[in-house]
Amino acid sequence: MVGIGATEFSKAAGRSETQLACEAIVAALSDAGLDASDVDGVVSYTIDPVEEAELVRAVGFQELTWSSRVPYGGAGSQATLLHAAAAVTSGAARAVVVWRAIKARSGTRFGGAAVPRSPTSAHAGTSAAQWSAPYGALTPASWIALLATRYMETFGVTNEDFGRAVVQLRAHAATNPEAHYFGRPLSLEEHQQSRWIAEPGIRRADCCQESDGAVALIVTSADEPVAAAATTPVRILAVTGSALNGHEVASDHYVPDIGDFPESRALGNRLFAHAGLGRDDVDVALIYDAFSPVLLMQLESLGFCGPGEAKDLIGDDGLAVTGVLPCNPNGGLIGEAYIHGLNLTLEAVRQLRGTAANQVRAARTALVAATRSGVLLGT
Repeated sequence: MVGIGATEFSKAAGRSETQLACEAIVAALSDAGLDASDVDGVVSYTIDPVEEAELVRAVGFQELTWSSRVPYGGAGSQATLLHAAAAVTSGAARAVVVWRAIKARSGTRFGGAAVPRSPTSAHAGTSAAQWSAPYGALTPASWIALLATRYMETFGVTNEDFGRAVVQLRAHAATNPEAHYFGRPLSLEEHQQSRWIAEPGIRRADCCQESDGAVALIVTSADEPVAAAATTPVRILAVTGSALNGHEVASDHYVPDIGDFPESRALGNRLFAHAGLGRDDVDVALIYDAFSPVLLMQLESLGFCGPGEAKDLIGDDGLAVTGVLPCNPNGGLIGEAYIHGLNLTLEAVRQLRGTAANQVRAARTALVAATRSGVLLGT
């Protein structure tokens, strides 16, 4: 990855998703020291509203030889890098822009109730919600609450345990000028006073942001002349995905154990095997935290601790930049913004460049994981 760019993260961008995407891409090109004519590939999400043809005209791309979209929303966020790496490695493209533009607050709110019916709906990509919606599972929070309740019952985890993670994420956000909660840390008491969204697992403070904004990344081959970027490149050590039989985009209500993430387990094992690294080699982790229970469940499935042990790993400062596993130092999706998980990748690159707001000392290896897609990055 040779270039990164982003807009501000807000609750009311005041401009279109296409404008946001263009701003982030132009910033990434400038960061990489590249021109729009150097780009010949683009990758985004199936539910991103920005059309490739619009980007060609607006940014000034001359010829695209690769274009693809990734399903699964935030859980598939890191698979955009898998597509980009596949294009570059195969020779199908030389420089690929990955982008996500979203107006999840001032546009179609991602926290709202929706029954997917078409590729343009807010929670598109699955038909499973038609079976759960009649029983009240209408929103992302309610989908995850069912999984969280099973997880809590199995391992004796409480909402206070989730709150200890949130407190640390909010501490990170409080010292990150780009974060929604900049200057606004949260105590455990305040977390426990926030209203219930889906009792007993998810309070308001356990939920990620609904944000407006865009993020763009540029992937090239280290052997290509266009990789002579203005900043030190970050290497993709391994990238993969894992979508198992019986799993849906977000609901997963029909798998044998809804309190487990076997896809994250498979993902982690494959990533570390491909990179030839162990969990102890990770200097900083960026874990998809759309809701705080998902963070704890992934820490266990990815192999950083045993089943039910994430609450102990987190403790009171386990996720701090000086903790046992520095995690989401930007504040995560809960504290910084929700750009469908791609802002976690942005933070990983900044950490490895040494330019992050909350810098992990001597960070050389970063993991970005989003339940069904993940990447290991290194310097």
